[in-house]
Amino acid sequence: MKKTNAARLLDAKGISYDLTEYEVDENDLSATTLAKKIGQDVEQIFKTLVLRGDKTGVFVCVIPGNAEVDLKKAAKVSGNKNCAMVQQKELLGLTGYIRGGCSPLGMKKPYPIFIHETCQLFDQIYISAGQRGLQLKLNPEDLIKMVDAEVCDIAE
Repeated sequence: MKKTNAARLLDAKGISYDLTEYEVDENDLSATTLAKKIGQDVEQIFKTLVLRGDKTGVFVCVIPGNAEVDLKKAAKVSGNKNCAMVQQKELLGLTGYIRGGCSPLGMKKPYPIFIHETCQLFDQIYISAGQRGLQLKLNPEDLIKMVDAEVCDIAE
């Protein structure tokens, strides 16, 4: 299993993690399917969503796999009046990642990152390792520190 940039960034900071590989179904990139494939609760699988606010521009929300981002809450915590998901075709150019393989670690630019407060209920959470078919399992506090994330309620 090859290491991704996200894994190398964790290595450089001495942060402990596990890499979990899984079979990718291009027609179903959902967190629910991923959770079943790796035998974990979907609440512990955190997906990385990229949004654009009307005032601050691009920012990132990391939320549980069984939740949807609450655009009103996300706008408020990020200092915007409103926000929307970026278009899928913009994702690679903005982050260096594609849909289904977007990690909050190692994006092209250091965007503001907001992570849902339920991450702190777990000793370990899963996030994308930066490519489809590979997840990072790590302590949420390590992730919060690593990306300077703000912990808040951003999901419905």
